[in-house]
Amino acid sequence: MTKQDFAPDPLLAELVRPLIYETTSYERFEQTTTRRFTKTSTPSFPRPRGPLSDTVISALRRSPGSLGETPPIGDIDPLSDDDFGLALYLCYELHYRGAGDVEWEWDPELLRFRAELESAFVNQLREEIGHAIPRFSYEVSTALDELIRGSSGPSLSTYLSESGTLEQLREFCIHRSAYQLKEADPHTFGIPRLTGEAKAAMVEIQYDEYGSGDLTHMHSELFADTMAALDLDPSYGSYVDVLPGVTLATVNLVSMFGLHRRWRAALVGHLAVFEMTSVEPMGRYSRALARFDIGPEGRRFYDVHVDVDALHAVIARDRMVVGLLSAEPELGPDVLFGAAAVLMLEQRFVDYLLDAWTVGHSSLVT
Repeated sequence: MTKQDFAPDPLLAELVRPLIYETTSYERFEQTTTRRFTKTSTPSFPRPRGPLSDTVISALRRSPGSLGETPPIGDIDPLSDDDFGLALYLCYELHYRGAGDVEWEWDPELLRFRAELESAFVNQLREEIGHAIPRFSYEVSTALDELIRGSSGPSLSTYLSESGTLEQLREFCIHRSAYQLKEADPHTFGIPRLTGEAKAAMVEIQYDEYGSGDLTHMHSELFADTMAALDLDPSYGSYVDVLPGVTLATVNLVSMFGLHRRWRAALVGHLAVFEMTSVEPMGRYSRALARFDIGPEGRRFYDVHVDVDALHAVIARDRMVVGLLSAEPELGPDVLFGAAAVLMLEQRFVDYLLDAWTVGHSSLVT
């Protein structure tokens, strides 16, 4: 399709942008006060990485109800395998803005296949972190602090702020785009599954994530600005084709927690860790961007998190976690499971990127 750019009236552009993103994908190629877009096409499918993702992609190209026979999962690592990660990611994307007929979202056979993938995913998570979850006699919020303090490994934000290259910084943002361009949406699924103080606390956090109702302040929009400042395509889903399984696993984790009422407490633990570990890394990422003369607009996503996440950390720990466990104390182990899972997968992600860069390779799928 021939690309045609246009410069809409600024006010009209801000009003219709949500409708635009629901109907077609756009590539933002120039960051100006009157955002300009290049029309590409409706959301496209990534390349299959193997039999699991090929099964999902082939089905989504057809009419709902035609999944057919599905392949066995096999002897793979569900937390890092590219084929597995993409298959599960595409199943979850149907609940966001994924390609394919919308009737696939609740197709019974696709949900059955997704459940098989989720079972393997959870089993591997339990295998990896079962020993890491603290079993202390004191309250879960204190155990959460101990879990975070006990996490170790190299720091990606320190590396990028001190010695990373511009191309590595761009790769990092490509990886993060799978989550950041829909930031807050997975956690928002949890709001109707909570009650009382836990619900109120999550709503307060999410309200900030969505820019307090201002489109231009939404964190997903701010990250799109960062991508544009780095000459990257900030349109939703534009880089799924090059994301490895370790990256997709970090997104699949929060989607799984958000889409299952059974995992509501794990979602709370996940969000709590996000907020409680954010401030210092976000400051370092902002300094990394400044090293390459990225201006205030391109750094705003990270600077905003430095400002608000210190408060969010207190809300998450002392109101959301404590509020949940005051109402449902039996969910304490699930809170810690969610916290341990995100810490473990994030460290695997960091190790993967640094290992690739240490030997001079790209961390993206080629």
